Amino acid sequence: MKTVTLKSGETVPALGIGTWKMGVGDRDEAEQLRALQAGIDLGMTLIDTAEMYGEGRSEQLVAQAIKGRRGEVFIVSKVLPSNASRNGTLQACEASLRRLGTDVIDLYLLHWRGSYPLSDTFAAFEQLKAEGKIRHYGVSNFDVADMAEMQRLNPSVACSANQVMYNAADRGIEFDLFPRCLNDRIAIMAYCPLGEGRLLNHPVLVNIARRHGVGTAAVALAFTLRLPGVISIPKSARTQRVIENATAASLALTPQDLSEIDAAFPPPRRKQPLAIT
Repeated sequence: MKTVTLKSGETVPALGIGTWKMGVGDRDEAEQLRALQAGIDLGMTLIDTAEMYGEGRSEQLVAQAIKGRRGEVFIVSKVLPSNASRNGTLQACEASLRRLGTDVIDLYLLHWRGSYPLSDTFAAFEQLKAEGKIRHYGVSNFDVADMAEMQRLNPSVACSANQVMYNAADRGIEFDLFPRCLNDRIAIMAYCPLGEGRLLNHPVLVNIARRHGVGTAAVALAFTLRLPGVISIPKSARTQRVIENATAASLALTPQDLSEIDAAFPPPRRKQPLAIT
């Protein structure tokens, strides 16, 4: 499994599993659980969730998936901006820990910016880290200006990751945000790396997949993984999809492949608004 090295020096899988819209009482929740367990078996041991997902039910599903295997996984969760005051962040983390059935969250993120001062949120993150309740912390949906403000307010802040929307069709971060994060040793976590499924039937990606003998999802994911410091977290609610996704970790796209993707989805030539869903 390809890995990404965090600012602390710890390595994590570059290909993980997202859980948005999972664990919400669907009839196929048992299959979602099997998919998460299959991902762990295949080395996709970074699992991303959030208190917002299913109002905590996603975290509870993750708890079932990692039962008896906590030491194998790297858990990412997030605090809602409406809870991101200093005390609110502490309380939200405690609730997530209970739902996840664990004593520590490996990476805890601010889901997006809200009305509370960033300094308060990060003070809570530092307290949680000192208490051993989280190991790393970071942000989500932060653009270049947000990252600059964060660092002005607290130059010593130990932000480990920025989770943003990134895929072949949404490449805006390549212009400025990705280079900044790479320079600052802040990992990029790519959510919606399959373009919410829109990329799976795109003829260019379909043709590339045929050349390599893989599924289209593997091509879309390999595109995000080609960049250093990028962690890709596709939502995988079906075991078969997880198996297909896992092949992306060993797929190297050729210059021809990348040229064809560039022709279909041109890289940004100027600043673009951050893609958010």
